[in-house]
Amino acid sequence: MTEGETELKAEAYGPEGDPSKHLSLADLNAGLESLATPPRDRGTLTLIVRRLPNGERETPESARLTLEEGVPGDGWNRRPPRDPGAQTTVIRMDIAELIAAGQPLTHFGDNLFVDLDITAASLPPGSRVRVGEALVEVTPLPHNGCRKFKGRFGQDALVFVSAPATRPENRRGIHWRIIEAGEVAVGSPVEVVSRP
Repeated sequence: MTEGETELKAEAYGPEGDPSKHLSLADLNAGLESLATPPRDRGTLTLIVRRLPNGERETPESARLTLEEGVPGDGWNRRPPRDPGAQTTVIRMDIAELIAAGQPLTHFGDNLFVDLDITAASLPPGSRVRVGEALVEVTPLPHNGCRKFKGRFGQDALVFVSAPATRPENRRGIHWRIIEAGEVAVGSPVEVVSRP
């Protein structure tokens, strides 16, 4: 295998999960019940993740979100065609922590982790959100769990995020596209500007 093939494989698959940390569906549901209600209108950006070409993840303290690149240097830019509807992936921080069960949060591959209600009822597609200096819009593209997610967090976690009855809760997260470029940083406010 050549060096280029190794990089491609790492980018395609990313980090491996630890099966000993996979939670049961019952434990995930119980954990969800114990979480505090997230803010609906104004929250916080808690983590930024950039997926590097070698499959590793970088967690910068700040980044400039752009219309052309989303999170500059992230894997979205290296996988044409670049669908603007999937420009940035967003997940609720406390749900990510629950699912990860002590594994690195970067295993998710999501770009932005937030303390905000991102359910379909709170942030339907077309909603606009100010993140630091940037303005983003919720896209209709679903953010689903996949075989990589299952490998990292287990079959029960995949059911937890994708069961039809709870799918509108967006436990796996949502997608945002950038409307206005701007600087964001860990700790930046995340404020809902408008809902359709």
